[in-house]
Amino acid sequence: MGGVTSSIAAKLAFFPPNPPSYTVVVEANTGGHLSIPEIPATTRREGVEVLKLRTRRGNSIAAVHIKHPKSSAITLLYSHGNAADLGQMFELFVELSNRLRINIMGYDYSGYGQSTGKPTEYNTYADIDAAYKCLQEQYGVKDDQLILYGQSVGSGPTLDLASRLPSLRGVVLHSPILSGMRVLYPVKRTYWFDIYKNIDKIGLVNCPVLGTADEVVDCSHGKQLWELCKQKYEPLWVNGGGHCNLEFYQEFIRHLKKFVLSLGKSQASSTNNSSQKPTMDSNNLNKTSSGGGAADTFDLGPDIPEVSRNSLDSRIEKSKKADKPAKSRISTDGVDRFRKKKGLVW
Repeated sequence: MGGVTSSIAAKLAFFPPNPPSYTVVVEANTGGHLSIPEIPATTRREGVEVLKLRTRRGNSIAAVHIKHPKSSAITLLYSHGNAADLGQMFELFVELSNRLRINIMGYDYSGYGQSTGKPTEYNTYADIDAAYKCLQEQYGVKDDQLILYGQSVGSGPTLDLASRLPSLRGVVLHSPILSGMRVLYPVKRTYWFDIYKNIDKIGLVNCPVLGTADEVVDCSHGKQLWELCKQKYEPLWVNGGGHCNLEFYQEFIRHLKKFVLSLGKSQASSTNNSSQKPTMDSNNLNKTSSGGGAADTFDLGPDIPEVSRNSLDSRIEKSKKADKPAKSRISTDGVDRFRKKKGLVW
């Protein structure tokens, strides 16, 4: 019965771009380094690594790590929505890294892009665990240097991991869902066959949480999750913001930057007060869903750094034109409009 339920849930929750928007190739004469040839030349930069990671469920997932040249040790682990892949998200990752001056890792769920396997709830939990393990072992990222970012359906794996890591720096919930069932129906309780039971996990998160909302996933989802947080940070409900374009709004970028800065100040304050948080090592990844190091202060600087012509600024200006509103990065055809009407683009 559980397998049937999981299969039905996957059909409702996951819409990987088909065909994938990118490929992964081995660069010649580089000792086996991987690259994504579809990345535009304007967004290529030093410090980008393309990775293939093995999950505990046997799948190989694609990931990218973007290192900011002036970053502190802070890293943001981004879990995207249900209708995008790394090829479509890459430019956004570069922009966020530039503007926030932090390192970013993004990954594709099993069955998305160049990741093997099929997209399921429990596969996404294994996927984010593999990305987290890579950050620990390959890049030396400690829990108190890590911010988890979950957009829409990505709030599921984000909160699942956050509920098991007591020393995280912070969590960002971008248009999150209370649970899969609650996106489709206004149910008052959690059923056993529901997926991404975020409402039951948010109370286990011990770090500051920033919430945002839009018009596709009802804002009540984000507001209720925020109310259940142990450590609340001033939320942002973007007036007129779309499900897949909140990053196009300057107020969103400013608020996100303010949040990241506040995490640096609070961490420095706790260090000065000699407070200790419990640490988390990779062994705790065994505490999966059924089925700390030294703190670093950092300064993002008061100004938003200069970015390319193809930056968010140019897209923001385009979105202001009444005769031609900007398209979401994942809304590519009429199928997406149908999914939105049915409440299936999370």
